[in-house]
Amino acid sequence: MKKFPSLFSLVLILFAIWYTFYSSMPQRISQQDAPETSFSTMRALEHVKQVAKKPHYTGSKEQEDTRDYIISQLKALDLSPTIQKGFTIYKQGECSDVQNIIAKIPGSEPGKAVLLLTHYDSDPHSSIGASDAASGVATILEGVRAFLSHNKTPKNDIIICFSDGEEIGLLGADLFVKKHPWAKDIGIALNFEARGSGGNSFMLMETNGKNKNMIEAFSKANPSYPVTNSLAYSIYKMLPNDTDLTALREQGNIDGFNFAFIDDHYDYHTLNDTWQNLDKNSLQHQGSYLMPLLTYFSEADLHNLKSDKDYIYFNAPLVNMVTYPFDWIYTLLIIATILFIAVIIYGRVSYKISIKDTFKGGIALLISLLLAGGITFGGWSLLQIIYPHYSEIQHGFTYNGHQYIAAFVFLSIGICFKVYAHFTSHQTPTSFAIAPIAVWILICLLSSLYLKGASYFTVLIFFSILSILVLIRQTKPNAVLMVLLSVPAIYIITPFIATFPVALGLKILFVSAILTVLLFGLLLPILGFYKRKKSLGNIAFLLALVFLISAHFKSDFTETRQKPNSLVYILDTDENKAVWASYDAILDSWTKNYIKPGENIAETYNKNTIQNKYERGFAFASIAPSKKIPAPSLEIIKDTITGSSRILSLSIIPNRNVNRIDLYTKKLFNFESLEVNNETAIDFTYKDNNTYNAFTKRWSKNLLTYHTNGRKPLHVQMKFHKDSIPTLIVYESSYDLLNNPLFSIPSRNKKMMPKPFILNDAIVTKKSIRLAYIEKIKDTIQTDSINLQKTPVVPSITTSKESM
Repeated sequence: MKKFPSLFSLVLILFAIWYTFYSSMPQRISQQDAPETSFSTMRALEHVKQVAKKPHYTGSKEQEDTRDYIISQLKALDLSPTIQKGFTIYKQGECSDVQNIIAKIPGSEPGKAVLLLTHYDSDPHSSIGASDAASGVATILEGVRAFLSHNKTPKNDIIICFSDGEEIGLLGADLFVKKHPWAKDIGIALNFEARGSGGNSFMLMETNGKNKNMIEAFSKANPSYPVTNSLAYSIYKMLPNDTDLTALREQGNIDGFNFAFIDDHYDYHTLNDTWQNLDKNSLQHQGSYLMPLLTYFSEADLHNLKSDKDYIYFNAPLVNMVTYPFDWIYTLLIIATILFIAVIIYGRVSYKISIKDTFKGGIALLISLLLAGGITFGGWSLLQIIYPHYSEIQHGFTYNGHQYIAAFVFLSIGICFKVYAHFTSHQTPTSFAIAPIAVWILICLLSSLYLKGASYFTVLIFFSILSILVLIRQTKPNAVLMVLLSVPAIYIITPFIATFPVALGLKILFVSAILTVLLFGLLLPILGFYKRKKSLGNIAFLLALVFLISAHFKSDFTETRQKPNSLVYILDTDENKAVWASYDAILDSWTKNYIKPGENIAETYNKNTIQNKYERGFAFASIAPSKKIPAPSLEIIKDTITGSSRILSLSIIPNRNVNRIDLYTKKLFNFESLEVNNETAIDFTYKDNNTYNAFTKRWSKNLLTYHTNGRKPLHVQMKFHKDSIPTLIVYESSYDLLNNPLFSIPSRNKKMMPKPFILNDAIVTKKSIRLAYIEKIKDTIQTDSINLQKTPVVPSITTSKESM
């Protein structure tokens, strides 16, 4: 057998990997002078600059400025924007007054409408919000401008909604779908989001039904750079990452598409989410979705997007999208399995497949999987010990995360080359390629049973079987042909290797290692011929070391890789005692000014602590001087007993400017009903009949969180059993710790920034309130219904002493 052109095939494989990532998003940025009828990234970027000047969270003055800017831009397009104002409470008890910006491009015919959706608030309290979601605002403003430049009246209405309060619980979308008259007319929604500051934009669907018609419509719209697959959405549905589109789907049965980029995840919800850090290619990618989809759906029949069939789907080179029905899953898997067995039999008859070598190949694959997965899992655990400050980045993707992905991928490749060099020679790749295919058949079988969206991996099996057939038939396999047969595996698997740790955190690096080994196995019809496997393994190990060293030099915190830290002042007004508290596991020069590690009482103050996204409690708390910060007032409006139920209506009135009020119960306490600011809190029950953070069958002491600005009262009406005596715990928080005249907190240095996803830089007061009848009133109750407001004696309000 003549020497297989190893170097040429390796170059082709590397090119295929590069092209997989290069072709997944636009690489050319449209400039300011782009035609008026086309989307311009640089014109859109000007909107990002205006929206993302400062943090602009719900209720802030900066958000008012953002709202005024968006309205002015819509008016410049000859549209007539309106403001939908209202109070709403949703899902986890998050509630607020919100203001949505809404406009419409009237269509020529009655019927369903297209909704363009994004939010214009940033995350409280310190996120600049350029990517999340000023990029969405800019995409829609520039896309609508380009669309209107064609001077063509669309068939369908186009509704534009810039929602408020997305970051605090999808509140603007909830208000829109429940109370705006246009919501009932929506046939499809296009929502633009971000969970990082770069990378390609993924299309993820939200639908209460099946996806067939939506996928077909998406394919017909033919966006230039679709990045999507049915596995990604299957995983997305299992994650607690909702968008505005979730509220529309759950509340209004509105289907739609999410478009979101997630790379450079370390910028998410931080001061680094600036227009300078926003990847312009990502913004261009968003525009490349919006323009063809808006053009298509503005003319399409939007009444037929519901379906009773699900489709497998994934993007592919040249054809853009590959789709087929779920009904084909088992058929394709059975065919693939039969072909696989047939090829093995053919190989045995042709003396090209050895049972002994096939068994050895299985051992080599197993050893590679165990070593790569185990070392990567243990390696990341070790790195967290060596660099304990990584834990301060709560979402789990560090500033040097990409270097770690590269390091462990090359480590896995090196392990594969070394292991297979021990077991194989260049004359036995055919037998050794059997075991990886068998493993992928098992993966596809499990997917067909438990994760149907991943069943398109069966496609890889067909191409791998063809590779085995070529090896059996040809004594001199053609390098180009073999690489072409490996392209589907490269194109489908390598994005998951790179993306999983970004999306789910570096704790999932071992999955990337395992996928690397499984991809290596599918490439054995090429790599198995390489004579210098040990040398290639050494090169891979060297590259892994280079990336680990590179990661080390980027492991510290600098002015561009700031350390996220936290500080909160908490005053327990029940006992007139105060503490400094921090969520930081490692204190720094700024927090050490207030926190004394040797006097840590955090465990005491973690009882009934304010909840946050990653459910972290305080790591440190130290005694602080008590400041004269006024506690809220409580006013009983009505206290009525009807039958076996008690209806209690009260107002919590701030006596200082606050940004949020958190209301807890001392113990788990179920209500018959709950109204907040005259809005009824609704229980959410999913298809499996499990109630989600409900109010009548509760699993959490957290009752509600009211996001506000100033001194607006919080009105609550509760209905519960008359013999129950609730104890409420009220937290009032303001985001002014660093500029409140009662404190003299220095600014952080340039190597630090506020920690995201938690309550931070805040002044918090805590007040416990036990609502009980005076015994005299209880003794005088003669009827089934008594309104205590009409009696000369009022309920007593007593405070209970308890720890936070």
